[in-house]
Amino acid sequence: MKILFVFYLPSGGIETLNCHRQVALKGIQCEFLYYRNEKKYINDHQARVYITNEDRKIKNILSNGKFDVVVVASDYLAMPRFRKLGFKGKFIYELQGGAKDQATDILKQAKPIITRYADGLLYPRTPYITDLFKDLFPYTPRFGFNNCIDSTKYAYKKLPLHPNPIVAWIGRIEDNKNWKEFLLIGKKLVDDNPNTELYMFEDPTLSKPEERERFETMKKKLNLNKNISLYANVPNNDMSNHFSRIGDSGGFLCITSKAEGAPYSPLEAMSSRCPVLTTDCYGVRPAVIHNQTGKYYKIGLINDALTQAKDLMTNSTLREQIRKNALKHVETNFSLDRYSMNFKIMLNALGIDKAQ
Repeated sequence: MKILFVFYLPSGGIETLNCHRQVALKGIQCEFLYYRNEKKYINDHQARVYITNEDRKIKNILSNGKFDVVVVASDYLAMPRFRKLGFKGKFIYELQGGAKDQATDILKQAKPIITRYADGLLYPRTPYITDLFKDLFPYTPRFGFNNCIDSTKYAYKKLPLHPNPIVAWIGRIEDNKNWKEFLLIGKKLVDDNPNTELYMFEDPTLSKPEERERFETMKKKLNLNKNISLYANVPNNDMSNHFSRIGDSGGFLCITSKAEGAPYSPLEAMSSRCPVLTTDCYGVRPAVIHNQTGKYYKIGLINDALTQAKDLMTNSTLREQIRKNALKHVETNFSLDRYSMNFKIMLNALGIDKAQ
């Protein structure tokens, strides 16, 4: 059994998912194709990774690989393209997220192609994606289940205690990740405690120059330059150190996104016993349960975010309960074994008998 996973570039949640599901899908040979790479390095997939967008090279990959299935994330045009390049196996179209309105527009536009070429649809348990696929593709087999994470990779590490509380943010400097709101929340926290440190983990290759300029201007206007530390393209293997340190500092991961499909950052943080405060941005619901495995605040309401943040930072009983519950939740509901079982059920349902 051989599967080729296809996406635009090795970055963000899809790259992280690919690394984890390569470990989960024992007995299946996984390979990965990205059209381009804009980073200095690629996270270790423990499998063959191709970087090309040339038809000739892709044709050779498909011909030599003899793949049973191609899983295409987002790029629905890859299906007719790969068919013309000689691929005769089955297609699974995968959607992991994006802004709801944008995803709706894209899927409506893509409906004729997806309906014609996709043998199955794969998606996380994100409510709006579930509804969109059900409404637009009622006759295409649909498979919705949680993504997986190798929680041992992000296992908590006991490190020297950081002297100041750290509040972290992960994303791209772009509108949907809502970095402006993080700066406003950070400003409130710094006003309350000037020693508060704000860590922003980002991929600068994916931000537009004009957005970066707005970010620098706002950061300076709010007088946050000395409190903010920027971390660019931190390897996955290093994140458990950061999350462990943040959790023990009395801080938390703050997710300000307007919409998310199935973000990995809360799962990674929870695996390292770092609490999470987030907006209700669709895709976090399977991971974050208010006051049980994390906390929510109402997007746009900075004072609500401050109230929830201070409760998370000062209520030691609730904080420790959340850290404990969150880790157990991830280990139970986002495990490699559960993902492998669900994925193989999907393959078998599509008539691929080799997925035993």
